[in-house]
Amino acid sequence: MTSPLDDDRLTAFGLLREVYQGLSDKCAASLAAHGLSDNEFEILLRLGRTPSGRMRMSDLAAQTTLTTSGVTRVVDRLERAGLVDRESCDRDRRGTWAAITSAGTTTVSAAVTDHVADIEKSYTGLLTPDQLSELINALRIVRDAVRPDAVAGAQTSGT
Repeated sequence: MTSPLDDDRLTAFGLLREVYQGLSDKCAASLAAHGLSDNEFEILLRLGRTPSGRMRMSDLAAQTTLTTSGVTRVVDRLERAGLVDRESCDRDRRGTWAAITSAGTTTVSAAVTDHVADIEKSYTGLLTPDQLSELINALRIVRDAVRPDAVAGAQTSGT
């Protein structure tokens, strides 16, 4: 008789958590060298990868691990540092855009070089191209099911 503690679903979830934490730990030092926390980097990266360079604050919250108030606090810090500006949303007076500045683009671009090297060394470089493609597809399936707002926000912001 198999124990419910030996369930492969528990193993898959546990491995995902361990991998995420391990990668976060490995990437933190190179981000800190650029003066960025993981959350600040994620916000700048998402803004920088959006064709318009701006996203609604609510979409940023939907696409990150942060709450709306958490996004507000991070954007406050980035705004004080001159890396992000806030803009009023013309189609929704209650909404606010976060827009990356040229200094923000310069900062995140410099950090991306080290970040990609970290990712390659500890993550994607360990996989074959086919494994990486399968992993990306599998992660999107799960992400789309558990974070449908992230998909909607990505579609409206162009990412």
